Amino acid sequence: MIKTVNLKHGAKVIFEPLPYVNSVSVGIWVKAGSVNENPSNYGISHFIEHMMFKGTPTRSARKIAEEIDRIGGQMNAFTSKEATCYYVKTISSNICQAAEVLLDMFFHSEFDKEEMEKEKTVVYEEINMHDDSPEDDVSDTFFEVVFNNNPLGTEILGTKENLASFTPDDLRRYISENYTTGNVIISVCGKYDEEALLETFESFFSELSTKEQEKVVYPDTYVPEFSFRERDIEQVHICMGTRAANIMDDLYYATNLVCEILGGSMSSRLFQSVREERGLAYSVYSYLSCHSHDGSFGIYAGVGSDKLEETMEVIKNELSLIRNKGITEDEMLSSKEQLKSSYIFGLENVTARMAANGKSMLLKGKIDTQEEALAKISNVTYDEINEVVARLTDLSSYSAAATGRKFTDLKELINR
Repeated sequence: MIKTVNLKHGAKVIFEPLPYVNSVSVGIWVKAGSVNENPSNYGISHFIEHMMFKGTPTRSARKIAEEIDRIGGQMNAFTSKEATCYYVKTISSNICQAAEVLLDMFFHSEFDKEEMEKEKTVVYEEINMHDDSPEDDVSDTFFEVVFNNNPLGTEILGTKENLASFTPDDLRRYISENYTTGNVIISVCGKYDEEALLETFESFFSELSTKEQEKVVYPDTYVPEFSFRERDIEQVHICMGTRAANIMDDLYYATNLVCEILGGSMSSRLFQSVREERGLAYSVYSYLSCHSHDGSFGIYAGVGSDKLEETMEVIKNELSLIRNKGITEDEMLSSKEQLKSSYIFGLENVTARMAANGKSMLLKGKIDTQEEALAKISNVTYDEINEVVARLTDLSSYSAAATGRKFTDLKELINR
């Protein structure tokens, strides 16, 4: 049974007890990600995440790592478009010690100037590694074009130029504006002493700012855009797609099912037609990125330059077939079972459940039980599927991004 507790100073704690395990995961979720940035500080959310591990007045970066290792713990963090999460997992008997280290980092990180300069070089390499992967690069470029003039189009890693300019005061200012009482949720899952953890949390959270976060503005307009970047690589990597359901949309689960049928598995239409039947690509799939205010549907393929046009015709033909003839009963049943399995598999460890609970409460303000989520998948109707298919197969709404050796007019290729 999931339980919500409000700390004295306003922050929420989400508890999900799993008495049959001997581990526990604690995550601090902050409603601050790349959507909260502006052109002058793109990348600051992600850089703060890195700097939280670089030392406090009582612990050096090395000591933080050693203390967590000493109790058999695992500690990490990640930044997304709309949130940042810092978390630790350990055996149940050691969780208060692990949580104290996590909280010390969260509230007392020093942002030492020398440590910042060292960590900037680490993030430079992270940016280089990302840019060296054509699939990652084109996926980010697709986000930029499908979310043009929208905060969701901002790259999480930011730019090297912005990164070089960040000062300790910049980081502290961003934290004071965004790491506030209404934007922080603690998620706990596993086997734990609730009273002891609450005492640990209360001792730190009096330091949390009560300042109101500036509201993110999401424009309503969407105009398809296209981007082709010339690179000296063997393949053409292309992402194409359109806007889709957000996480609160009534058609969220129907959208996931259509995505699954089109390109979510080895039996999907795109995988079978593009790879298995014609051997045009090693990697081809469809995917969703759903957020609190908007979402996107994308199709990715990596193909030889001489096979791009043929691959595009096959993809467009599959979109036309599903638009004009709909899906079969077998596809509906299979995709529902796939989606249910993915959901259940994703909740089979304490960190995954901690993350699902924290993200859901932070971005949706509620948590669906497993029974509720599975029922929503089972109850998707053909009418809902047909409505989603009409949205996702409308090529006139498609944006696209690609990278390869020879420029291609993507708009003409998609719409002809």
